[in-house]
Amino acid sequence: MSELKDILQKHGFRFKKQFGQNFLSDGNLLRSIVEASGVTKDTTVVEIGCGAGTLTRALAESAKKVYAFDIDRDLQPVLAETLAGLDNVEVIFRDFNKMDLKAFEAEIEPYTVVANLPYYITTPLVTKLLEESDKAQGLSIMVQEEVAERFCAKENTPEYGSITAAIALKGSAKIVKRVSRNLFYPRPNVDSAVVKIDFEKGRIAVKDERAFRQTVKCAFLNRRKTLENNLVNFFSLNRETAKGILSEAEIDEKARGETLSPERLAKLADVLTNNGIV
Repeated sequence: MSELKDILQKHGFRFKKQFGQNFLSDGNLLRSIVEASGVTKDTTVVEIGCGAGTLTRALAESAKKVYAFDIDRDLQPVLAETLAGLDNVEVIFRDFNKMDLKAFEAEIEPYTVVANLPYYITTPLVTKLLEESDKAQGLSIMVQEEVAERFCAKENTPEYGSITAAIALKGSAKIVKRVSRNLFYPRPNVDSAVVKIDFEKGRIAVKDERAFRQTVKCAFLNRRKTLENNLVNFFSLNRETAKGILSEAEIDEKARGETLSPERLAKLADVLTNNGIV
């Protein structure tokens, strides 16, 4: 930790709260994150929010190629020092969330995302990759612990929500490591966890992914209301039609969205598609 602090101070780097910057420096922890991600010499890695480059270096020592993104150009001299001697890292100072992902992927081979994510971009970033990526094979991301629980939640639990179902359509998520807040600099107010999401094409059969996403939004429109009410409000259906949709999908008309597994949400999406509603 002291070595990282010295490098940052040498280059006059100042943390910017709006970028959610919390860096890791513990070598054993960094190596364990890389190991848990399954990165090998054949893996191309995209790292988002590379910060001071400590995880970047650990990744580069195991991976074929690392594309390291960060939004803060003030890190340039820091990264020049922490990544010195590595020839398989390309640092890109851009906001990944605003990128044309199709254009970027046209230039690279299939990849794995490994990142210590700034908390504020976690859900938008994961959503972008789920909806837009053709080449991401999986994610191993350090996130706020409660967000990690949400990503891996089961139906009928308070943590289960729209992002859980969206992830489940594309892959299986599990927490592979929990990380104390004391291992970050500066120290955040919460603990973190590493979530590994392995993408699997066709994991849940659904006729139309866009219809599935709309169905999920509808299901979680208002957690305190029944799915029937959410169908009426979200799709502007009359109550009789909403009841008919639920009956066809073999769902109790008093059910709430959070009680439906991703597979049952997919079945509901197919019924809505078949009836020309979405």
